[in-house]
Amino acid sequence: QVQLMESGGGLVQTGGSLRLSCTAYGSAFSINVMAWHRQAPGKQRDLVARINSSGSTYYADSVKGRFTISRDNTKNTVYLEMSSLKPEDTAVYYCNADVTNYPTYSRTPHWGQGTLVTVSS
Repeated sequence: QVQLMESGGGLVQTGGSLRLSCTAYGSAFSINVMAWHRQAPGKQRDLVARINSSGSTYYADSVKGRFTISRDNTKNTVYLEMSSLKPEDTAVYYCNADVTNYPTYSRTPHWGQGTLVTVSS
């Protein structure tokens, strides 16, 4: 069973920066796409950024130029560097990983527990 553990959330002022981390733990798996989603109070969960196993990235328009997603495949870890933060970035941020399980080669999605980012004005 693969588990995702997130860290790095907190309170920051407008214009500040934070770095989120998410590490996948388990055995007999490999990770395909890793992504960050966020959910603000009363709103749906939206994709923020994703990165595939070769390093290709996608960003939501709202975070382009401010957020950077990266991954360390040797550590099964994905990062989200957030800068120029705005109050509207306030949300619970969730890590997501698409995993291939061995020896069955089945693919399963996994989610972290979420980490709260609060940007004060």
